[in-house]
Amino acid sequence: MTAPDFSFETAAHARGLTRVAGVDEVGRGPLAGPVTAAAVVLDPARIPAGLNDSKALTAARRQALDAAIRAVAEVSVAHATVEEIDRLNILRASHLAMERAVAGLQLPPDHVLIDGNMIPRGFPLSAEAIVKGDARALSIAAASIVAKVARDALMVDLAQQHPGYGWEKNAGYPAPAHLKALQDLGVTPHHRRSFRPVHNML
Repeated sequence: MTAPDFSFETAAHARGLTRVAGVDEVGRGPLAGPVTAAAVVLDPARIPAGLNDSKALTAARRQALDAAIRAVAEVSVAHATVEEIDRLNILRASHLAMERAVAGLQLPPDHVLIDGNMIPRGFPLSAEAIVKGDARALSIAAASIVAKVARDALMVDLAQQHPGYGWEKNAGYPAPAHLKALQDLGVTPHHRRSFRPVHNML
């Protein structure tokens, strides 16, 4: 596994695009909770050591890196709600969360590196989609960490309001305990009704 590097950002800088944001989302697969995106503009002179795809890191390491990123970089986090996921579909809702995260930055970036193979439809800024970007570009890796930490914290809060589903552990993903709780306790307002296991219960 090669670690992500700064080559995509450096290439953009060479084209005169100085403010480069990395964008990633987390929470496409869960049955409950919003989809969360983060946009991060790293300072090339102050990049925290150890940035990697959030899935390759422990929860404790993600927490530490989230704090390190927020201390030196410009960060914006945004969500698309369960209602928006059900109305639009998960891909469009993911893109909406990404667009909101970019719009939340203090200044619009000159160029946006987006994790995945698609740029959101009608995206107003210069952008490129990078497949497996969270493992290739440091700005996207940073965004993946921030988005994951933010969404996990939100699911811990929702777990306190709706105990029994194990969201504090499974973050709303279809883990066996979560599926069993759906059967035993029923559907909450935070469940995505367009997702098959939930839809089939209604």
